[in-house]
Amino acid sequence: MSELKTKTRDMTHGEPARLILLFLLPILAGNILQEFYSLVDSYIIGQINGITALSAVSTSGWLDWLVLSISLGLTQGFSIQGAQDFGSGKKEALKRTVGQSILVAAGSVVLIEIGAQLLLRPVVTLMQTPKEIFELEILYLRIIFAGTPLVMTLNFLSGFLRSVGNSRTPLIAMIFSTLTNAALDLIFVGVFRLGVAGAAMATVIAQGVSCLVCFIAILHLPLLHPTRRDLIPDLPVLRKLIRTCSPLVLGNIVISIGGLILQTVVNGFGYLFSAGYNTAGRLQGPIEIAGVAVSSASGTFIAQNYGANNMDRVREGFRKSLYIIITACILIMTIIFVFGEHILLQFLKDDPAVVDQVLRYASRFLMVMGMGLPFLYLLFLYRSALQGLGDTFIPMLSGFLELFVRIICALLLPRLFGMDGVFFTEILAWSSAALLLIIGYYRRMHRLSTGKRLK
Repeated sequence: MSELKTKTRDMTHGEPARLILLFLLPILAGNILQEFYSLVDSYIIGQINGITALSAVSTSGWLDWLVLSISLGLTQGFSIQGAQDFGSGKKEALKRTVGQSILVAAGSVVLIEIGAQLLLRPVVTLMQTPKEIFELEILYLRIIFAGTPLVMTLNFLSGFLRSVGNSRTPLIAMIFSTLTNAALDLIFVGVFRLGVAGAAMATVIAQGVSCLVCFIAILHLPLLHPTRRDLIPDLPVLRKLIRTCSPLVLGNIVISIGGLILQTVVNGFGYLFSAGYNTAGRLQGPIEIAGVAVSSASGTFIAQNYGANNMDRVREGFRKSLYIIITACILIMTIIFVFGEHILLQFLKDDPAVVDQVLRYASRFLMVMGMGLPFLYLLFLYRSALQGLGDTFIPMLSGFLELFVRIICALLLPRLFGMDGVFFTEILAWSSAALLLIIGYYRRMHRLSTGKRLK
């Protein structure tokens, strides 16, 4: 077991709150940097190329997420199994998990890349994307999707690093990536005037830098080095990985489909409303980062202790995580309500009349998102907890429920309440999914407490 502790963090011993906080801080810092360089894209594009270019980048969010979420679902599944192997001290099983995960990831990324490029234009057309931004969005996403292999590699490497308690290296990778992205944004967009294409190229290159940093760290962690034998297809391990990953991937896909349908409804209200809605939506990532960081740290803690069959620590760790995430939620909500409109204004530069109207839509949506933040944070925490306990089925069902509610609300609420109905669609989708996850978590814990541990 001594080798397993090298540059890793064993979370099966020690005070849970302290371990979770120490683990989440690098994740939080990394997420802040990741969102910072996304906001740098938006700021530079908005200031140099105006609201039309900014809207093209912002409107692409759900399509970008659809492709990204597939690789995220896969690599989340890989890292869950890796964390459980690490927590139980199964060194050889961990190597085998890494090796078989490489096979699944390599095959998947080819299919994702081909599908994304072939379906891009038909989907953007189907979404009734405003003509003012149609070709700009296509250009931006063509380049972003070209970087899909780098995204898969980055999530793969950082996921396994975190599964063994190393959240520091992904942070270092994000620092390098953020600096690279900011510098290239200024060069490609500000100097060479490449517009949305320059912003997309900067993002892809920055992801490559992150991959390199994580790969160098993996080279110094022998416990994550698969042998040649581990790279030979092992059907039982592959089946186990696919069982774990499939619900995560499917859940992410259905959430994305709901988002695409909602975006289609938004597009139907015209260019200015779409620009306002998506400018505020661009801030959803920064708003989420604290919840994502806490839930990620909690999920790793739970997975390791579940692997070690220490359910008392699972309960204690989850309880401490709940306190932390509630505190973070209150802080973020305060920032939104006090500074939200001022923050939005930093991204908008165009004709004053256009800016005023876009800002009005964006501010209203941002305030509504702030009201719904507690539901979103609980959704993150309970979903990660269930995944750490090896249950990916209920999180998948929550994705289907979120899809169903988002579609119904997107189609019904605008008819009843006009544009305001669109804004409240997200809150209702989040709250319904969170409720299912909360029920699923406590049912799962009850079954485990009575000795009904699922294999």
